[in-house]
Amino acid sequence: MKTVIIKYNAGNIRSVLFALERIGTEALVTDIPDIIRSADKVIFPGVGEASSAMKYLRERKLDLLIRDLKQPVLGVCLGMQLLCTYSEENDTECLGIFSEVVKRFSPRPDEPLKVPQMGWNNIFDLKSDLFAGVSENSFCYFVHGYYAGLGDTTIAKTDYIQPYSSALHKDNFYGVQFHPEKSAAVGERILKNFIQL
Repeated sequence: MKTVIIKYNAGNIRSVLFALERIGTEALVTDIPDIIRSADKVIFPGVGEASSAMKYLRERKLDLLIRDLKQPVLGVCLGMQLLCTYSEENDTECLGIFSEVVKRFSPRPDEPLKVPQMGWNNIFDLKSDLFAGVSENSFCYFVHGYYAGLGDTTIAKTDYIQPYSSALHKDNFYGVQFHPEKSAAVGERILKNFIQL
C-alpha cells in the first residue's frame, strides 16, 4: 500500500512523516502528479498561510489534481482549510471540496481565550469511521487562528470561542483541524484508521 504526502510550501510535513513511521506506515513526500494519482492514500498536511499555499498549488496545477483524486484524502490543519470553499485569511478562494467557509476567530473584548488557539482541546459529536475506537471528548492538539464553520460535512466538533468543525468528511475527502501527528495515542489511532479506510 502506497501512502503519499503532498509536498507544497507549507510546514509540518516532516512531523506527519515521522508519525506515520511510528504506526508502521511508510510514506513518500512528493508533488509529482502521477505518483500522487497512483497512491492508495493521500495526506495533505500544512501549517502556513492560505493564499500563498493556494498560489503554490495553482502554479503547479496541484489544485486541479487534488480535486480529481478518487482515493481517500486526509487534509490536516491548513490542508483541511484549503479543502473548504473560501478562507477569510487574505481573501482566499480555496479548493471547494467542502462547502464550509473558513473564518478568523473573533473573540469578544471580554473573551479570555487567545487567538490563535494553541494547545489541547476536546473533540465531540464524532461521526465517522475515522474515529473508530476514539472516545467522545478525546483531546487533540490544535494550533490555528482560523476555523471551518459547522455544516453538512461536519464529523467532529470542538468548542473554542464558538463551536466549529474540527473534522469534515465528503465522499473520499476527510479533513481534521487538529494535528493528529502531535495528538499522542488519539492522533495515532486516527491516522491508523485513515490508513485502514
